[in-house]
Amino acid sequence: MEFRSTDFPLRTTGKSKSIVPYYGSLLNLASVRNEKEQIMIISELKLYNFRKFKAVSDAPGLSVSFHRGLNALIGENDSGKSAVIDAIKLVLLTQSNEYLRVVDEDFYTEDGISVNEFRIDLTLSDFTENEAKNFVELLEFKMVAGATAYYIHLHYRAWKEKFRVFTELRAGEISDGVVLDGKARELLKCVYLRPLRDAEREMRSGRNSRISQILFNHPVFKMKDGAEHRLIEILKTANEDIERYFTEQDGTVILSAIRETLTSFNEQDTPSNAKLETSAIQLKSILESLSLSAAEIRPGLGELNLLFIAAELLLLQHDDNGGLRLALIEELEAHLHPQAQLRLIQYLQKEYNESGIQIIISTHSPVLASKINLKNLILLKGGKGYDLTPGRTKLEKGDYLFLQRFLDSSKANLFFAKGVIMVEGDAENLLIPVIADIIGLPLEKYGVSIVNVGSTAFLRYSRIFTRADDSTIGIPVAVITDCDVKPAYDEAGRFEVRKNETAEQVVKKERYYSTGEVKAFIAPRWTFEYCLAMGCLCDEFHKAVHYGMKVKNSDKYALTDQKIQRADQEIDAEDESWQALSQAEYAYKIYGQMLDGEGKSGLKAIVAQCLASILRWEISVVPEGLTMEQMFDLDLYRLKVDDRKRCELRERIEKDRYLKYIVDAIRYVTQQ
Repeated sequence: MEFRSTDFPLRTTGKSKSIVPYYGSLLNLASVRNEKEQIMIISELKLYNFRKFKAVSDAPGLSVSFHRGLNALIGENDSGKSAVIDAIKLVLLTQSNEYLRVVDEDFYTEDGISVNEFRIDLTLSDFTENEAKNFVELLEFKMVAGATAYYIHLHYRAWKEKFRVFTELRAGEISDGVVLDGKARELLKCVYLRPLRDAEREMRSGRNSRISQILFNHPVFKMKDGAEHRLIEILKTANEDIERYFTEQDGTVILSAIRETLTSFNEQDTPSNAKLETSAIQLKSILESLSLSAAEIRPGLGELNLLFIAAELLLLQHDDNGGLRLALIEELEAHLHPQAQLRLIQYLQKEYNESGIQIIISTHSPVLASKINLKNLILLKGGKGYDLTPGRTKLEKGDYLFLQRFLDSSKANLFFAKGVIMVEGDAENLLIPVIADIIGLPLEKYGVSIVNVGSTAFLRYSRIFTRADDSTIGIPVAVITDCDVKPAYDEAGRFEVRKNETAEQVVKKERYYSTGEVKAFIAPRWTFEYCLAMGCLCDEFHKAVHYGMKVKNSDKYALTDQKIQRADQEIDAEDESWQALSQAEYAYKIYGQMLDGEGKSGLKAIVAQCLASILRWEISVVPEGLTMEQMFDLDLYRLKVDDRKRCELRERIEKDRYLKYIVDAIRYVTQQ
């Protein structure tokens, strides 16, 4: 049948309308879309002065939109992932009935002074008919693209009066909406799996145990027309067999002794007909006597957690009460090794598509982030949740497919960074962190991730951070790449650096890669390595090339003092023979030793590693007796830095026009 707005009186609430039925017992509400097409979900969350999220005028401190299926909250530390999970729990409560209360830390605090009130707004949408009938008095609707869309707008408010905290939850209008209680409150409870949980305790038998709650609410245990459950029949039969054992078989000696002793305790004519039985013959009591355990002996925390998650999802998959089918999983990676994480997330992504369950997880794991489909990620930054679904970013359809293939855990750390540097090769990946340390801007201190895309496919990664509506996220992204204009000898044998072509290419690439907070930093000459040879690190780079060649040609030993001595002699000889060359041609000769006939090199990573060690050696306090041979075997980060030497090298690098683009990129992403 088709629902008509004239069937019920309507109360206008802004752009939407609230359904207020004449009959409180109304059970059918049609005009909701087909049940197979949708299921009730949380579609939006807004926080006003909750935790760190300050409301400005009427604008929320944090706003997050969710979609059906899997929603993975990612972002740097303190971005609000836990606040989102906790806010949903406060509004909806949990099926495990854990004690939740508002504490002082939940009120936004600035300069030691906290506000007296916070609010959490939650929007539910996409109702099925079975779900909608349970919330008729709470529903609002509006027309969207010619169709009727139904919502419930929940407003949770907490405020302080003197030394007490009061809370309320309303649906509809903030001030005079319907107060939630009873059946509606119960049906909106969510499943919550906490981090570092004691899964073994959760699955243990006992009064009101979690495993008994899960089983008791499963459709298998819901009987109709007063029928008894099969388990009760089984237990009755077991009790009869047990009674016969103690009254007619070997156990008679035990029960008789107990009865005789009881008779001596009791007054005259008091019955002493004690009997032994398993438990009360009630379904709830039977289920409370059950425990869920793993097959292996003394299973680890990871196996127990997987078992508990499987049990919780069992209930969600078969809940036919018309309630909210939502699971909140905080820090999914807790107690799970990487392979278990991957198997679990693969299952969740498959299962939500089939069942329609909404799952909201939070994670700090790059392993998980790399395997979660991009369309399921929600990046939290600067008080907003940025959905990475197609149409919300400037990624093309092909980019999503590309990233699903190549976004591994090392690249996925970009989702947890305050700033990102993207590079195209191993040399930059190894050396830029060293340069950042030397100039006093260590990347890890500023929460900057360096991502080696291994090619020039920068846009396929950088567009993750660009929004279709041209809004900004607040994560500076530096794309560092070569200008790729190779110097050459002309027909007369003169060396030409091709300055004009180089300048044009630098401008072209800057325009191509730069958009919004993504900014391109282009090598002012040919390649990164060529710029190193052109600038203040020429001597160190020259050494690194020769050291690298000797490392590559050694099957057993890296570098010995003898090899270093021979390399230094070769360098001196080359310096002598190249004295008449310009700096540009001299750099060309040095860099050319790394390249084969096709202009490719298998030495880049080795040379970069050698140069990194040389630079760290130069700024370190070297213990007496330690030779250069050992610098490639030591963790040079453990040596004390000589601040005078570091400052001298810093000054050289910051004044170098050929390395300026590297320094500028580091300053951009660290916001210094």
